[in-house]
Amino acid sequence: MVETFVQSTDDVVRFLKDQHNLIKDMFEEVFSASSDDARRKAFTELRQLLAVHETAEEMVVHPRVRHEVEGGDIIVDARLVEEHDSKEVLSALEAMDIGSQEFLDELSLFRGSVLDHAEREELEEFNRLERELDADDLGRMAKAVLAAEAIAPTRPHAGVESAKANFAVGPFASMLDRARDAISAALR
Repeated sequence: MVETFVQSTDDVVRFLKDQHNLIKDMFEEVFSASSDDARRKAFTELRQLLAVHETAEEMVVHPRVRHEVEGGDIIVDARLVEEHDSKEVLSALEAMDIGSQEFLDELSLFRGSVLDHAEREELEEFNRLERELDADDLGRMAKAVLAAEAIAPTRPHAGVESAKANFAVGPFASMLDRARDAISAALR
């Protein structure tokens, strides 16, 4: 099971912002790894967290933004395009030689786009949800995000960015991803 490593689960905004900070730190772990094996392990953990994090946002946060925030459809549609593009890049990174300069160069560009995406989510979605929803709603959403992350795929699946697609395809993809992760870990 993918660990989210975030303790604050009583407020969805705080929880997701903490995950954004963790993702930033995890990028640094990949870059500073002392060996290819250490880099592979750090990248695998980053990939897993990115996959479950984005799936949970697609299943829980984006639908709520569409409903609660003025102009929510436009905001969410822009984030979904970014998430689709990120999934494609993440898949390409998985196929690269982790010890190559090409991998590091592409990962550096990817980090920039992920951090920009996170900043836009925080400004355009999270802060606005915080203003529109009460503490009980934010707490319920945090629980829903945790539940979504527990069953989310651990690998990127470009084209599965909507809540409906995640509910339809997600559980099957998650089962396959987690089995693939377990087999990969056993072979190392």
